[in-house]
Amino acid sequence: MSGAVRAGLARDGWALVPWSAGTAAWAAAAARSARRVMDDPAMRTRWLRHGGTWFAGVDALPNAPDGSIGGVALDGPWREVVDWPASWHRAQVSAVLPGYPRRDPEEGEAAHRFRRDRDGAHLDGLLAEGPERRRHLREPHAFVLGLPLSEVGEGMAPFVVWEGSHRVIGRAFAAALDGVDPADRGGIDLTEIYQAARREVFATCPRVVVTAGPGEAILCHRRAIHGTAPWTGSAAPARVIAWFRPLLPPGADWLGD
Repeated sequence: MSGAVRAGLARDGWALVPWSAGTAAWAAAAARSARRVMDDPAMRTRWLRHGGTWFAGVDALPNAPDGSIGGVALDGPWREVVDWPASWHRAQVSAVLPGYPRRDPEEGEAAHRFRRDRDGAHLDGLLAEGPERRRHLREPHAFVLGLPLSEVGEGMAPFVVWEGSHRVIGRAFAAALDGVDPADRGGIDLTEIYQAARREVFATCPRVVVTAGPGEAILCHRRAIHGTAPWTGSAAPARVIAWFRPLLPPGADWLGD
């Protein structure tokens, strides 16, 4: 199984890791903690976005540095595929609610339209900075791991990924970053390169909808373009995923395999 997942991740830029008891046990414990986080008034004030239809929950899950939550170990067959860190950051609790994405008052029409019509497609770790939102690779991740904490029914704002986009982004960014010390790459303005590469992704890469439930895992290549589809189903409980994005060790090459 691990060989097939590893091959899919390299080929497609993402892979769905089948259900396992270890991942399911962690997801059940994490779901209980995530519910408490999402019900906390202060956390709701801080993290509810897009007209109350997305709880962003960055670093909101109180998992331990070994990844465990409530004494339940972070485990699963995905650990055979990635080089997991010695210390895990606190996971993001990303919860999407019916009606997503509504428009926030301060959100521009173009930004809202992109979220609605293009699933808010983005590259993790490429941060938009300043009033002109110039793009810099400030957070070079090793991989992106999504662990579903709820079931996902039809139209419940599923995760989407553009298959093969990691290769397009890799080729485009290599022209600007290859030969630059990894410690200095965050200073390179990648805005126009990123925008052109993302247009190529939309034109050439299949958009794939990924539905996964507790006990499964979504592995996404660090250079893959991905996003969240609009909520088109009937009213239902939130769709919740815990996301881990470990940073690469100092000096590691984000452009590498």
